[in-house]
Amino acid sequence: MLLIPLLLVACGPISPEEAADRCEARAQRAVGPTGEARIGVNSERGVVGGVEMTVTGDYLTGRDPQSVYENCVLQFTGQAPVRPLRLERTRPFWERF
Repeated sequence: MLLIPLLLVACGPISPEEAADRCEARAQRAVGPTGEARIGVNSERGVVGGVEMTVTGDYLTGRDPQSVYENCVLQFTGQAPVRPLRLERTRPFWERF
């Protein structure tokens, strides 16, 4: 019986600041595909690697990241964002070294 109230609390409203954090991440994914590549060596399997790529529906449909951010915050809190959208500048991987 104690589990039900705990689940309901987890579904409750979130703070405007937390909503902004979550929605900034979603808006960043609307800018373009994201991903990573890994390569390494270990003593058991030798060379190992992997690739991960994420493409969102917001990106595929061409939604504006600012609009994605504002609508997302509104859904979470019922109010406008408390701070402007801060997007990270995406760079090609060769510029990161």
